[in-house]
Amino acid sequence: MSASKEKTLHGVGASPGIVIGRAWSVPRHAVKVVYRHLDTPNEVESEVVRFLAALEATKQELVDAREDLDAALAEYSYIIEAHLLILGDRMLKDRTVDLIRAQGINAEWALSQSVTEAQGVFDKVKDDYLRSRFADVVHVTDQVLRHLSGQNDSSLSNIREKVIVVAHDLSPADTTQMDLDWVLGFVTDMGGPTSHTAIMAQAKAIPAVLGLERISSEVTSGDFIVVDGTAGVVVINPDEETLHEYRDRQEAYELYAQETLALAHLPAETVDGRKVDIGANIELAEEVGTCLGYGAESIGLYRTEFFYISKRTLPSAEELYANFKAVAQRLQGRPVNIRTLDIGGDKFASFMELSPEINPALGLRAIRFCLKERELFKDQLRAILRASAHGRVRVLFPMISGVDELLKAKDLLEEVRAELKQEGIRFDRKMEVGIMVEVPSAVAVADLLARHVDFFSIGTNDLIQYALAIDRVNEQVSHLYQPMHPAVLRMIKQTVKAGHQAGITVAMCGEMAGDQRAVPLLLGLGLDHLSMNALAIPRVKRIVRLVNQKTWERLAREALTFSTAEEVIRFMDRQLKRQFPQIFTGARAAA
Repeated sequence: MSASKEKTLHGVGASPGIVIGRAWSVPRHAVKVVYRHLDTPNEVESEVVRFLAALEATKQELVDAREDLDAALAEYSYIIEAHLLILGDRMLKDRTVDLIRAQGINAEWALSQSVTEAQGVFDKVKDDYLRSRFADVVHVTDQVLRHLSGQNDSSLSNIREKVIVVAHDLSPADTTQMDLDWVLGFVTDMGGPTSHTAIMAQAKAIPAVLGLERISSEVTSGDFIVVDGTAGVVVINPDEETLHEYRDRQEAYELYAQETLALAHLPAETVDGRKVDIGANIELAEEVGTCLGYGAESIGLYRTEFFYISKRTLPSAEELYANFKAVAQRLQGRPVNIRTLDIGGDKFASFMELSPEINPALGLRAIRFCLKERELFKDQLRAILRASAHGRVRVLFPMISGVDELLKAKDLLEEVRAELKQEGIRFDRKMEVGIMVEVPSAVAVADLLARHVDFFSIGTNDLIQYALAIDRVNEQVSHLYQPMHPAVLRMIKQTVKAGHQAGITVAMCGEMAGDQRAVPLLLGLGLDHLSMNALAIPRVKRIVRLVNQKTWERLAREALTFSTAEEVIRFMDRQLKRQFPQIFTGARAAA
């Protein structure tokens, strides 16, 4: 191989592992959307019929894809269900029909206009996960356009050799056409860590690098490529030296993964005997199976927002109850912390007409929104309480800024309890109540808040942003988002101290909890529970089992003496390398 042909691209490491092999390039020629004016009412109505027929054909394709799902992926059928919901959404279906009739234009052009309008809504969303869901709209639209144009063929069903699939993007229908036993890895232009392709790759332990922007135009079928899903790197036509290096890395990673996964189901207990609960954060009920497979001992955070934004109408208390009950039963006595609706601000729901806000992150969101929309809030509380009869369910109130908000939320909870009791409906009379500590005022009065709850859960994603006045999705200031900032570490310590003095446990469910480089320090600061993305659980458990609690309590006290984040990071680099040489072999070794 010629060294001059080697090319390295960087994307998003969506599913860990290293694979080396030949590319299978998926030909995906974009459907050309051309404007066509319709001259007569008959033409307009015929175009509406043609559009609705394409929707129905796409719907049938998705239904078939759901039925054809690999048995190991059956629990991920919710992704296809979400696409089916999008097909019927008024933003896509009704708006397109309205445009065809109002403007006398062809279905392809009207559909493209509808999607452009939808993108304008999604672009205003700051939450990474929710913003990434626009990719689902694009997938569905692409399928409809292909049915309208007659371009609906795919080569994916022809894969009969071990290959790395390279594509612009992959839809649920695409992946069901493949025999995944032949797929070594996924590489795409589009997508991120919460995309459909990422979820499928993680479920089948297939390394994947997504969001490479132009990889599909750089690679042709038969090219030799390296995919490093851990580092988010793809090497096209590697030279012999690079190939040798990655084969060594591949062997080391596979050994590490085997050792780590083998320990994933053991308790997370430090060498000096301190037990730490390791839980998972989920968006959807169907994720529970994957979490348990990676060794989760609880669901530390069940975010309920997606259950709302994926529907065109408000979910009923009965629907919510069925969903929460299923999670509780699946966990078989393990705890689940169900966070009440954290919507408003940078999130939205299509059925809610919320007034624009100049600064939505500081506006009507989370508990503020729920206390204003009392009936919506009571439906959630009713469902959570009823689900508590079927497992260890705990309620978690988000964005509590002071005692007054907390007491108002608890008053509504008591109101719902009384209603259920009067109706003779079972629920756990001792269901635990917790709050998210994610604004500085909550830290300042943590000792007062602790008197009224059973547990704290620190949400570092928001706490860091609010404490440092940093919008981490703003490219101008995102580099200032520093989890190791002394102010953040002191806030964590203050919260833990207040909780423990009141006799309650303190958890962390932000991204910091899943960073194995931060875990020893977090244990030293006294956290009792850590909750994270399921993929991070095995490596976090591994590091916990190597930690000496007493040693890191001393090191944490030292870390709190530093003045800058850079000083803390340098200190941690030295200590990690010294304490855990088998994991951290360099000053900035990859997690």
